[in-house]
Amino acid sequence: MLHYETIPVTAFQQNCSIVWCDETMKAAIIDPGGDLEVLLDAVQKLGVTLEQIWLTHAHIDHAGGTAELSQKLGLPIIGPHPGDQFWIDGLPMQGQRFGLPHAESFTPTRWLHDGDTVSIGHSTLQVRHCPGHTPGHVVFHSPEIQRAFVGDVLFAGSIGRTDFPQGNHAQLIASITQRLWPMGDDTVFIPGHGPESTFGRERKTNPFVGGT
Repeated sequence: MLHYETIPVTAFQQNCSIVWCDETMKAAIIDPGGDLEVLLDAVQKLGVTLEQIWLTHAHIDHAGGTAELSQKLGLPIIGPHPGDQFWIDGLPMQGQRFGLPHAESFTPTRWLHDGDTVSIGHSTLQVRHCPGHTPGHVVFHSPEIQRAFVGDVLFAGSIGRTDFPQGNHAQLIASITQRLWPMGDDTVFIPGHGPESTFGRERKTNPFVGGT
């Protein structure tokens, strides 16, 4: 069965998640934005073997540590969708703009598209392309444990920003209502920032998408 632990990193308190299969103890890390020493210490304490990096999107608080971690451990970079290529290319500039440590650009080992799957050990997650916050944003859904790792698409009580380059509010709302809600009201989601919630709770109470 799939397990996960979420660790906030960087000054943006971005939720980086370590996910692993309890049968094989093989693990992937979702959105290693920075603070790699903290993340690698957590991996060691969990006793898992880190084998892959999965990215929801390429904003620096989610992808800033990707190139360094990949090079350090020889890990493949899975995702995001090709729509975020320009954000990956701009990672060094993003670091300067936000006063974060220098971040290298990289080329993903594998781009992701809507309907793809990713696997770690014996666990498989579904990939949904959810543009709006960024054009290449993806979400990882585990029906097995009713969890979704949604990056900056949806938050408890809020939604992702769409005022960055190539953000699109209408696309974001469509991604939430057409791609996330069908995963089920009982599905717990792990957002890119802040506490977990359920899709059902957000459908009822979220002021941006409540009632949809």
